[in-house]
Amino acid sequence: MKWRGRRESQNVDDRRGASSGRKVMIGGGLGTLLIVVLGLLFGKDPSTLLNGSGFNTPPQQSAPNSPQPDDELASFVKVVLADTEDIWTGIFRQNGETYMPPGMVIYRGMTESGCGVAQKQAGPFYCPADSKVYIDLSFMDELQNRFNAGGDFALAYVVAHEVGHHVQNLLGISDRVQSMRGRVSEKQFNAISVRLELQADFLAGVWARHAQDKFNSLEEGDIEEALNAANAIGDDKIQMQAQGYVVPDAFTHGSSKERIYWFTKGYKTGDINQGDTFNSET
Repeated sequence: MKWRGRRESQNVDDRRGASSGRKVMIGGGLGTLLIVVLGLLFGKDPSTLLNGSGFNTPPQQSAPNSPQPDDELASFVKVVLADTEDIWTGIFRQNGETYMPPGMVIYRGMTESGCGVAQKQAGPFYCPADSKVYIDLSFMDELQNRFNAGGDFALAYVVAHEVGHHVQNLLGISDRVQSMRGRVSEKQFNAISVRLELQADFLAGVWARHAQDKFNSLEEGDIEEALNAANAIGDDKIQMQAQGYVVPDAFTHGSSKERIYWFTKGYKTGDINQGDTFNSET
């Protein structure tokens, strides 16, 4: 991905080396046209936009100003976040809405979030309580070493997926999904939650399409890196590696095939109207 020398987002809290403290909940959080479809699905007014609660976390110790080994990686994710800001601002504007960008916290090891303590084991996540994306930069090492899914655009895909949850949160899609808890069986709710995750993959693909059109930033092999990452972190593949068998009812993000399908569809169409994962058999 061509990114050096480009704008870095200012909505980033760099906590590398900072101390912290408590327990994480991973939350999910499209454009106005797609919400019409989903509004019909969940029986609510599709014009209603629901924002995060704005919970503020306590101040963190500032990260040192001296150069760090992962400074280049930190700059990279800041550029990716800036790209998402530009792309989603444009998409929202086309639909008569105003995009409110998420913040991003970059750290290593552990830090506080509006959803509790962010720990390395949780991986990257979006916290709807404070509208921030949390990225432990050591996850890049895990992508490469554990999942064999290295490459800068693999990480860009992960960041774009979490920003996709922020888009869902702004449009109230996440709230609609959460409102189903207790109204359907646990198995049904889990299946709906997986569809939320697949939609975030679709949104990551939409971002990639528009980013390429706007910035011409993709290089040969970048999309393959994203697809390799989607394949590597599919629930079926992770379960097979961990326990030797697959339990579809225990999926949290979707199978490798599903994740690849929805990212690819988002990238090929660039059209948020094509992302109704909830009413699709794929």
